[in-house]
Amino acid sequence: MYMLKLLIVDDSALMRRHLTQVFEEDGGFIIRIARNGADAVRENREFEPDVVTLDINMPEMDGLSALSLIMAERPVPVVMVSSLTTRGALSTFEALNLGAIDYVAKPDGSISLSVDTIRRDLLTKVKGAVRAKIRPGKKAAAPASLAMQSVSVRERPRKFTASTNAGHAVGVRDKVILIGVSTGGPRTLEDILPLLPADLPAPVLVAQHMPASFTKSLSGRLNNLCPMSVSEIDKMTPLESGNIYIGRGGGDLTLAVRQNRLVGLSCPEDPEFLWHPSVELLGQSALRCCEPSNVLGIILTGMGNDGSVAFSELHNRGATTIAESEESAIVFGMPAELIARQGATHILPASAIAQKIIQWAGH
Repeated sequence: MYMLKLLIVDDSALMRRHLTQVFEEDGGFIIRIARNGADAVRENREFEPDVVTLDINMPEMDGLSALSLIMAERPVPVVMVSSLTTRGALSTFEALNLGAIDYVAKPDGSISLSVDTIRRDLLTKVKGAVRAKIRPGKKAAAPASLAMQSVSVRERPRKFTASTNAGHAVGVRDKVILIGVSTGGPRTLEDILPLLPADLPAPVLVAQHMPASFTKSLSGRLNNLCPMSVSEIDKMTPLESGNIYIGRGGGDLTLAVRQNRLVGLSCPEDPEFLWHPSVELLGQSALRCCEPSNVLGIILTGMGNDGSVAFSELHNRGATTIAESEESAIVFGMPAELIARQGATHILPASAIAQKIIQWAGH
């Protein structure tokens, strides 16, 4: 049996010991450790690992700096291990832009005594990262406040507001766009959603597998990048065209009907489903609430099969569906499952999906 060469990078001796124990007990790894970013860069060159787990906050050289050098010198699948904080989320999104495949959130901050609570997630993501597609890193984004200050008022994306009446309430017979995505999702969403116009005549609902503390940061980040308004759904929200809605992590996102209007709901996690927010539950709710011909369902990069059953049924009843192609998907798991079920109307690279959305919406 081939043993994966794993490099664990963390400045905490306690965390290194806990992480090493998780992978040693699994039995499929040859493990080496590094204490900071500088050690990580050197070990990546000398040890030539198959996969790296990388902490963000470290002395001498932090994780983001190390990741930039790793991707420049010897690209390798990297899974970030970051804290469940707003700052941790923002740093994680930068890491994904720089080329990291995925991340695991530490349950108790920088030094965790509860690694067992993330054991399954850690093993699944590290093993999955080895098979993932490494994409060239983007330049790290400036902080949102600075980025927006550098853009003139004329150049800023136009947002819908209540005072302009630019968005319209979405009824049960109106068009709606659903997106399901997992591993590699934040970066792929940044490749697609900023290309959609502010006056797109349909709402977009996104189920991105992610913890609660991260989806708020994701929606804020996308709101600074997109002409459409982007917000997190954390309560019953009447849908309006020209808006992108991100399902709150730690729960599930579904559609419902109130007084002949479509609303988005944030519900507690359904234990019958493995991933959250569940793409499958979002698709099932569309089957109950929408005319399928008015639904565009999109499955992007991700491990597993979440959403493939419900989105295939939507397709069979007349919905238009898109599966991201293997050409661009960082992990061709969820899209492949939709294709295997013959549930994809179109199979497209990420670079072509925004234009297909605009065409379908009739903009």
